[in-house]
Amino acid sequence: MYALRSLRTVGTARSLRTVRSLSSLSSLSGMRGVPNPRLTGLGSGLLCAAVMLVLGFLDRLLFGASLTVYGVLFLPVSLLTALGVRKGDLLTAPVVVPIAFAVGLVAVAGSGNASGGWLTGLVTALATEAGWLYGGTLVAGSTVIVRRVRLLRHRADAARNRPPV
Repeated sequence: MYALRSLRTVGTARSLRTVRSLSSLSSLSGMRGVPNPRLTGLGSGLLCAAVMLVLGFLDRLLFGASLTVYGVLFLPVSLLTALGVRKGDLLTAPVVVPIAFAVGLVAVAGSGNASGGWLTGLVTALATEAGWLYGGTLVAGSTVIVRRVRLLRHRADAARNRPPV
């Protein structure tokens, strides 16, 4: 009889521990409502420019200033910039992306000791790599348009489902 009673007590203690662990898991599921952090227009521009400058120096160091590698690396940075900007500043992403391309190109296109040679290299690189520049701007612009359309649809659905006053 005593063994049966102690077995019930152990079973009850185990079930209490299970209930407690399940309740702690349910409190973790409440964290889904945590807001998704986004960058402002200025923040996304600065981050994009800093990333492109670092990638430009890495390209110069690892690949001998290959403009093709720099252009390929520019496309995902454009996409991430357009995805990371907050809803109120969506239209800044296609503007800051080309500026960041030019900032990072400073590290890749420098080809002379004098400022005239460096400036000539920068202008030449901008002219010859315009396809990558347009491509990255197109990626950022189309991503922003898709996000904006989804935002407007969400607002329209919320307004339609709102009870009348």
